[in-house]
Amino acid sequence: MEPSLVKKVLEAALLAAREPLSTGDMKKLFDEPLSTELLRKLLDELREEWAERPAELVQLASGWRLRTRVDYLPYLERLNPEKAPKYSRAVLETLAIIAYRQPVTRGDIEEIRGVAVNANVVRTLEERGWIDVVGHRDTPGRPALFATTRQFLDDLGLRSVSELPPLEQISQTLELNHES
Repeated sequence: MEPSLVKKVLEAALLAAREPLSTGDMKKLFDEPLSTELLRKLLDELREEWAERPAELVQLASGWRLRTRVDYLPYLERLNPEKAPKYSRAVLETLAIIAYRQPVTRGDIEEIRGVAVNANVVRTLEERGWIDVVGHRDTPGRPALFATTRQFLDDLGLRSVSELPPLEQISQTLELNHES
């Protein structure tokens, strides 16, 4: 198959996909085997071609997707004026601890926060698809170990937790917001 047609098929699939597409999913689009090298080259070309458009091709934890650039979100929000869910400080602190210290147990979280973790906080994060039990610590009671999910990374537009901002940067931001 001609590379230009392969690229058009990839672009069509990315436009139609509701979720990020893995390279494995993209290879399934074709009868003939598609090398990872060629796929990567065509995805890079597509990313370049979309560079000046209101959408961008990005690689996330679970695959590739086309998404609207941040600059255009204020306009698009007018079409769907739903407010994003607000999370309590406890939920956000718990999520941050899990994201930066994973895998962690409920006891680890309580030790860091200095207060008991309400079951609803963990349930909220699990229902959102941001955390999951990834194992159990080999100690009495075998407490569950929590870690972030690919959904968490995808929702934040990240490929891995290593792309999270340094904790020092977050502390400075929180201090600046608290002073305002």
